[in-house]
Amino acid sequence: MIELHSSPTPNGQKVMIMLEELGVAWKHFDINIRLGDQFKPEYLKLSPNNKIPTIVDPDGPGGKPYTMMESGAILIYLAEKFGKFLPKDARKRYDTLQWVIFQMAHVGPMFGQANHFNTYTKENIQYAKDRYNNESIRLYRVLDNRLKDSAWLGCDEYTIADMATYGWTKGHKDRGITEAEYPNFHRWFKAMQARPAVQRNDAMATEIRERMAKAAEGKEAINIYDTKDNSQRLNAATR
Repeated sequence: MIELHSSPTPNGQKVMIMLEELGVAWKHFDINIRLGDQFKPEYLKLSPNNKIPTIVDPDGPGGKPYTMMESGAILIYLAEKFGKFLPKDARKRYDTLQWVIFQMAHVGPMFGQANHFNTYTKENIQYAKDRYNNESIRLYRVLDNRLKDSAWLGCDEYTIADMATYGWTKGHKDRGITEAEYPNFHRWFKAMQARPAVQRNDAMATEIRERMAKAAEGKEAINIYDTKDNSQRLNAATR
């Protein structure tokens, strides 16, 4: 049984979707980043970068347990391990990997920063809002343009590139990404929502959030956006 140590963030959900699509036995181990679980010594042994998600595969390379961090790398690992959702054809494979990296390098960081400055900062920093919101809109156009020419993001097959990107695009309505202006993106998004594994992921994500919220009642939260505090917590946990 594969262990997924995570939280149902967009990065956590991409691995949840993959595991559900594969139909393998797996279990979710809740890592509540708002309570600082990511800085516990036992978790840092799995993820030295104190981020989620992380998997533990009891039957890793050579038949020995294997631990892996970084959601994009996890998707590639699982795709190669089970021989699914990463095409064998060289062109399709490299096309898919390009769009996985596109999500990791652009969609995740830029959408995350836009959400941070729109929602979580106390100060109204207009420059930051404009910078990241405008870049997010540009990236939606990149996605729409790609999906005009391709049935799925990676190629003409459903792949890990689609799983990687879906969770990050759930907030498209808040960005003003209308079906009239971005029809190809909306066609793809509806196709994603129609997949049973994605539907199970969405339901599980809600359940996990509720479970974690209940378990956190009465406990003191940390400021996960305070990078200085994060650095100090990592230093203290690893000295």
